[in-house]
Amino acid sequence: MSGEMDKPLISRRMVDSDSSLAETPSEAPKVGILGSGDFARSLATRLVGAGFSVVVGSRNPKRTVGLFPSAAQVTFQEDAVASPEVIFVAVFREHYSSLCGLSDQLGGKILVDVSNPTEQEHLQHRESNAEYLASLFPTCTVVKAFNVVSAWTLQAGPRDGNRQVPICSDQPEAKRTVSDLAHAMGFTPVDMGSLASAREVEAMPLRLLPGWKVPTILALGLFIFFYVYNFVRDVLQPYVQEGKNKFYKLPLSVVNTTLPCVAYVLLSLVYLPGVLAATLQLWRGTKYRRFPDWLDHWLQHRKQIGLLSFFCASLHAVYSVCLPVRHSYRYDLVNLAIKQVLTNKSHLWVEENVWRMEIYLSLGVLALGTLSLLAVTSLPSIANSLSWREFSFVQSSLGFVALVLSTLHTLTYGWTRAFEESRYKFYLPPTFTLTLLVPCVVILAKSLFLLPCLSRRLAKIRRGWEKDSAVKFTLPMDHTRAQKTSHV
Repeated sequence: MSGEMDKPLISRRMVDSDSSLAETPSEAPKVGILGSGDFARSLATRLVGAGFSVVVGSRNPKRTVGLFPSAAQVTFQEDAVASPEVIFVAVFREHYSSLCGLSDQLGGKILVDVSNPTEQEHLQHRESNAEYLASLFPTCTVVKAFNVVSAWTLQAGPRDGNRQVPICSDQPEAKRTVSDLAHAMGFTPVDMGSLASAREVEAMPLRLLPGWKVPTILALGLFIFFYVYNFVRDVLQPYVQEGKNKFYKLPLSVVNTTLPCVAYVLLSLVYLPGVLAATLQLWRGTKYRRFPDWLDHWLQHRKQIGLLSFFCASLHAVYSVCLPVRHSYRYDLVNLAIKQVLTNKSHLWVEENVWRMEIYLSLGVLALGTLSLLAVTSLPSIANSLSWREFSFVQSSLGFVALVLSTLHTLTYGWTRAFEESRYKFYLPPTFTLTLLVPCVVILAKSLFLLPCLSRRLAKIRRGWEKDSAVKFTLPMDHTRAQKTSHV
């Protein structure tokens, strides 16, 4: 391969500048690697940094020796598999057969398969790469691991990537050995069971944002609905009934009217499943019965829905800043000035409108700021630095504050428009009245849960009390503290 692909991820200069990669104690445990690609180079660097003695097997060691850390021994494949008990197979599936000549030397050793199939290969082959490798080397113990870790993550360190490493094998002792190795490299091993799970493990890197599919479809559905609704009210109605051409509003104005509606409804949908879950627990009188599948999946997608809400709100803020730059806005401003001169009106100051707009903008900025805090704390690097109580306070309490601020922002925008007959175009109510339905239900329900008769019962249920149980249950004396620290 030529061009940029010839350049290794890890340069010789970087290896030489890091003294931890230059020398490895002679008594360090020895690990073998078959392969000399980017992943093999990154893996060798990480293993050397973790204190292992690394032997790399290559078909052309003289050409590849300069790409690996000086502490790693680069030799022919036959020599590389002689002494290590754990050997990483960092070659593609189609090259497995080229290793069959090493079957005698590999007998009884642990082979760690790090390969990943393409989508076409995954659908074409019924058995996983790891199972295929095990069929070629029946005297070896094959372990599937490290396939979800990229070469960049190995190079930069697990702190900058996903720390979890799924591991599966038919031999518990081999899994334990590879798990200890993953721990030493700074990763968190996850036992996925027998080697039959390798197909599922290999499918993990093929999935493109699996947790975002439903929230994204939901957000797009809401956007299309509100965009069409605003188009009918703000563009089609003036054209049909008044003969005014306002189709110029489609690219910016209608989009800007739609985005806050989507953001507001999505934010309310983040907290609606919690309300439904609490209602179910109160009705059932126990927390030990499973929620319906649809509610369980809804609860699991709250983070993605909240981030999409923040994304739409941020776009709304940017679009709003762009509104005065439009030529149509300038023309409207000039026309208003001319109309004022022609009608001899020297003063157009309306105190109520001025105060309404000031409060409306202030509440919008506060709501966006609170949403920004929620979005930042949802990042794994930030969330891991918070205690459970701190994370719960930000995501639950401040999230509810953001919903209340957004509701006040919407009400201030609407003001008395919901009661003006001229606002009902084609007999359709103003858009903001539709968006208020779900958020107001959530706010009302959460306010009801603050009543002592409901809050105490809900706290007892979440601490293990059951309605039909014969076990006597009493809350601690400090009921307020128990409520704050008990989350199920």
